[in-house]
Amino acid sequence: MSPVLSAQEEADEIIAEFSFFDDWADRYQHLIDQGRRLPQIRPEWQDEAHILKGCQSVVYFGMETDSAGCVHFSASSDAAIVQGLIALLLRVYSGRPPSEILATGPEFLSEIGLDKHLSPTRKNGLASMVEAIKGHAQDLTLS
Repeated sequence: MSPVLSAQEEADEIIAEFSFFDDWADRYQHLIDQGRRLPQIRPEWQDEAHILKGCQSVVYFGMETDSAGCVHFSASSDAAIVQGLIALLLRVYSGRPPSEILATGPEFLSEIGLDKHLSPTRKNGLASMVEAIKGHAQDLTLS
């Protein structure tokens, strides 16, 4: 079994994966493929209370903390690109302690070029997802 990557190492892996693709059609396809592999969000989190505000498409977003204090996020969207963005965020941030979530910035998203290739509404939605993840981790460190 391979060692578990840290959040930053996972972000670096994502950067390396995307660097293999020369054009954005291939990068978008990789992003969509990432989203297709994402586990389905729990049915009880597919309700009005779990809709993430600030996203153009519908995004259900849930989280829980395990006995070791690690935060596990689950999310899904009705849009393929957004589902791929969720998959990248969950690879980096889910299953981590709050301190690691807070210490790992989302710069990997701009390093793979997403900041230049997403519509303004998708950028806002992505920022809302990052804010929800970081906000929950911050709340846990304060409690």
